[in-house]
Amino acid sequence: MSKDSHKPAPASKLETVEPIGARVLIRKDEDRKQTKTGIHLPDKIEIPTITGRVVAISAKVENDIDYPIRKYDRVLFNPKNAIPVEFEGDNRLFVIPVEDVVAVFRKATDAE
Repeated sequence: MSKDSHKPAPASKLETVEPIGARVLIRKDEDRKQTKTGIHLPDKIEIPTITGRVVAISAKVENDIDYPIRKYDRVLFNPKNAIPVEFEGDNRLFVIPVEDVVAVFRKATDAE
């Protein structure tokens, strides 16, 4: 009889995704089903988006002053090298090389 056979199963912890190397984890914005002028598009047609929110940043990117990207930033990215993450039924998470983040949306400040 093994010593471990009577141990209770550990409580399940929330699983997270942490990018490694020069990568960030982005939650892609929903594709739009309506144009800016209010025209509703059929279900088969969507306006593809390449914007999203940064969910997690690798330690390498966080410590690199050349990349002013922070968690929760809204970004524009090139989806060519995006790796989809199947995570708890969410099909909008992608690991993206930091080089594919082409812009960060910032609010203008009065300090200019």
